[in-house]
Formats: sequence, structure tokens, C-alpha cells
Amino acid sequence: MLDIRFIRENPEAVKENIKKKFQEAKLPLVDQVIALDQENRDTIQEAQALRTARNAKSKQVGVLMGQSKKDPSKLAEAEALKAEVKADADRLAWLEGREAELAAEIRKILLVIPQIIDPTVPIGPDDSANVEVQRFGEPLVPDFEVPYHTDIMESFDGIDMDAAGRVSGSGFYYLLGDIARLHEAVLAYGRDFMIDKGFTYCIPPFMIHGNVVEGVMSQTDMDGMMYKIEGEDLYLIGTSEHSMIGRFIDQIIPEDKLPQTLTSYSPCFRKEKGSHGIEERGIYRIHQFEKQEMIVVCKPEDSRDWYEKLWRFSVELFRNFDIPVRQLECCSGDLADLKVKSCDIEAWSPRQQKYFEVCSCSNLGDAQARRLHIRVKGKDGKNYLAHTLNNTCVAPPRMLIAFLENNLQPDGSVVIPEVLRSYMGGTEVLVPKH
Repeated sequence: MLDIRFIRENPEAVKENIKKKFQEAKLPLVDQVIALDQENRDTIQEAQALRTARNAKSKQVGVLMGQSKKDPSKLAEAEALKAEVKADADRLAWLEGREAELAAEIRKILLVIPQIIDPTVPIGPDDSANVEVQRFGEPLVPDFEVPYHTDIMESFDGIDMDAAGRVSGSGFYYLLGDIARLHEAVLAYGRDFMIDKGFTYCIPPFMIHGNVVEGVMSQTDMDGMMYKIEGEDLYLIGTSEHSMIGRFIDQIIPEDKLPQTLTSYSPCFRKEKGSHGIEERGIYRIHQFEKQEMIVVCKPEDSRDWYEKLWRFSVELFRNFDIPVRQLECCSGDLADLKVKSCDIEAWSPRQQKYFEVCSCSNLGDAQARRLHIRVKGKDGKNYLAHTLNNTCVAPPRMLIAFLENNLQPDGSVVIPEVLRSYMGGTEVLVPKH
């Protein structure tokens, strides 16, 4: 959400940014919101002038009424002035109503004009133009066939999708035994990994109000992701970022309390509408999963450095699990409208012999802070908008796909990396049941 003053003063830069994001249909919105803003400012100015004039006339009416006791001719003058005051009041009421209408129209447009992207973002229409930046770890292809991930899990009696289908429908699953324990071990390791990085561990609300949803994501993402609680102003969160950023709504944070570095656990609920959809067989894209997240609220000048730190944390964590990964820079057309810059960390899939997304790291600049009124009080006493960032720490069961494939042995067993063994009760190898 851009500052209307920025749009007013830099309309061509805003239009150029829209073109870079391949959203030409939004170009007319720039001139439209500038015109509405001008009308709004004119309306506010006229309303203020009327208030001043009304107050002066009201005082004058009082004076004339007092004079009319001695000079009856003043009564007619007072009545005429009263009529003017009434007309001014009627006009003022209309102007105040129009102010509210214009403010709502302006906000509606501001919510869909995309954030100005970072100059380093590669330009491209969609995710096919995302750019590989660097790789970490050697992507190996084993000399044996790697089964589909649910087949690996089934060999440990670790998943039941048939029962989940009967109970909940497609996009759900039961995890059992060693696989369920591995799922929780990965989350626990991710939690402690981030705590060791100095982050504060949090468990947030799993439902949030509609104004918070509007504050943390675009309308398009909201429609494609969020589950609404019928009859209530509550939505199930799609990621703990939503409620964690919402925690700071309407707050003024002292500058010496920044950065706020938080790592949050939550279940996540997603409709997964759109081109990807729900997988009938696997658990790569599902309606419900759990995730450990990274959240940073910081000063604007620090957000670029935090962006670099956050995605590197993901690389370190996955390499600790012996999983090769790469950093993929998201192009302009693949950036959600609130994002300034974003990259994916993708894990190597030995079965598919390609990488797939396991983490998404984003710098949202002041977009969420502007929508949610998250401000910082500087040392000079002045307030300014914070910057917000987020990144996936670990999101099983998707992360389990990479884990199982990369640690699978020819005999079907799965090696537990040393860093995870204490979370698995000392288990070094998972042995299949059949």
C-alpha cells in the first residue's frame, strides 16, 4: 500500500512499476486515485472553510439576537443569518459524507496498486522468469529408484490418506508412528534453531479478524487462501505471519525495542485455489499443515540486511539435514503486490531430479505497516512506519518430502542426520515396516 502523497508526486514511477509487474490493467487506477485524492482534498478544504464560517455566523446570530431586544430590526437580520447557518450545516453534512465515501474509494484503490519493487528484482511476467542465484550442496541422483514420497511414508506405516479422505476429503492426511514423530522433530529442531539465532519463540492465535487479513495480504491472495468462519469476523490463518504481524496493529514501537525478531509455530489452513490446486495423491499442496516461521519488524534502513540474514538461515537449516538447496530470486511478475523483494529456497528432489520450493523469504517494506498502522517512535520523537519481513523456517510435511528423498537408503531405510537424533529419541536410522 503506497502513500497517496508518493503516488501524487511520482505518478509515472508508479505506472512504470505496474508495467514491470505486468499488471497493465491497473494503470488507469493511478490517474483515478489522483483525481479522487484531489477531490478529497478540495472537499476537506471546503468543509473546513464552512466550519469556520458557520462558527463565525453562529456567534453573529447570538450578537444580533441580543441587539434585537433593543432594536427589533435586528431580528430579521438574525433570522436570515440563521438560515445561512442551516444551509451551511446541510452542505457540511453532505461534504463530510462525501469525505468518507472518497476515503473509502481511495483506500480500495490503494490496496490494489502494487508496492514499489526493489531495483534488484529481475523483471519477468511469471515464475518461469525467476532466476537461480546460487546452490548449496551437491544435488545427487542415487543409483536406485526413489519412490514417490507417500510410498516412502507408507513403507513405515506412516501415512493414511484414505482415512483422511473419508473424514475430511482431499487435501488432508493422517501421519502415524515414526513419520509423525519425524514431523514433530523437524518442527522442534526448527524452533530451537531459531531460538539459538536470538529469535523469541511464539505461539499465536490461529484465527484473526478481517481487518488484520486485509492488512497482511492482497485481496487476490486472500480470496485464494483464507477460510472464513461463518457468521463471525474471523478467518483461519494461512501462515502464522498473519497473526504475528497483526500483533503490532495500531502500535507505536519505541525505536530501541527494534528489531523485533520472532519465530512462531502454527497450523496453517489454505483453500489452495487457482492453477496449482490440491494434489489427489501426495502431500505437497494440501489444505492443512504446520509451520515454523520467522518474523522481523525493524527500522527501514535495516530491512535489506535482515532479508539476507533470513534466507541464509533457511539454507543453513536445510544443509544441517544434508539436503541440497538453491536460492531462486523471484521476478517482478511473481511477486505478490505487497512485496518489495522475495526469494524461494528450493530443495533438491532426487526422485524428480529437480528443485522444489520449501521456503519463501520476503521483504514487504512498509506495506503491511502502512495498512496496519505499525509505527516506530524515533529518538527525535517523530513516528515513522516500520518494515516487516517473513520467511519459512520449516513447513512439514512438504519439508518431509525433501528430507525422506535425500536421506533414503537403497534398502528403504532413512538416515536421521546427527542434529535431529536427540529429537528422535536417539534414533539413527528409520527402518521400514515392509
